[in-house]
Amino acid sequence: MTALAPRLRARPRAAAGAATTFRYVVLIAGAIVMVTPFAYMVATSFQGQAYVLTLPPQFIPSHPTTANYTTALGAQNFALYFLNSAIVTIISTALSVLLSSMMAFAFARFRFRGREVIFRILLAGLTIPAVMLLIPQYILARDLHLLDSLTGLIFFYVAGSLSLNTFLLRGFLASVPAELDQAMQVDGATAWTRYWRLALPLAKPAIATATIFTFLNGWDEYPIALTLINNPDHSTLPLAIANYQGQNATQWGLVFAASLIAVIPVIIVFLVFQRYFVQGLTAGAVKG
Repeated sequence: MTALAPRLRARPRAAAGAATTFRYVVLIAGAIVMVTPFAYMVATSFQGQAYVLTLPPQFIPSHPTTANYTTALGAQNFALYFLNSAIVTIISTALSVLLSSMMAFAFARFRFRGREVIFRILLAGLTIPAVMLLIPQYILARDLHLLDSLTGLIFFYVAGSLSLNTFLLRGFLASVPAELDQAMQVDGATAWTRYWRLALPLAKPAIATATIFTFLNGWDEYPIALTLINNPDHSTLPLAIANYQGQNATQWGLVFAASLIAVIPVIIVFLVFQRYFVQGLTAGAVKG
């Protein structure tokens, strides 16, 4: 029995080690699957037209060139499309995060008739596929005279992101001890003061998460912009790149270079807010 004891103890350790190795293998394989398309886009953007879409794919360009980036940046109205996307995305992100944080604070801290019903109706919007709303959105934009305008895009981007952001922020704010809010009330703080000086500073992780999601959705959004925008001067980057691809159907290096330029702001926003990202996601999942 004494001789068997070390062997019995070694078996759980070996099993745990094998399980850990298996998890690492699965994670590495998943990471490779996720990164490979992006790596291929980067590699193709530095290749000349004669070397694009070769088999097997070349992840290290044999004849690297920056001509695709020069052409993409020098394309007609590319700077205007970039500016349009920046204006629409920044304004819609700011408005969405502000409005959803105010709504989340009200749902988390105030008690009023129909609170849960209203919140569930708000969440019901998350269950409706976005493509089913394109025709109603077009009719509403037409009736509100928002067709073919950046204002119309901002309006629908804000409306489309309120449900998810409110859900994330409400879960976080509901986890904040109510005693802090009550202490400020005793000191005479108004609801606005408690929201601005207590809720917002404590909700930084959830706000960062909502900001990333909203910015990414607005920057990359295509169907709504395609439905509402007809004037090329009001086009955003996704529309411009799609049209550019149609005009240069075989110049994939050029298309990928323009796409990579469009990805840069998203990467910057994620790097700025990534320290709060995981914490905000976890907090938003807490039931309020």
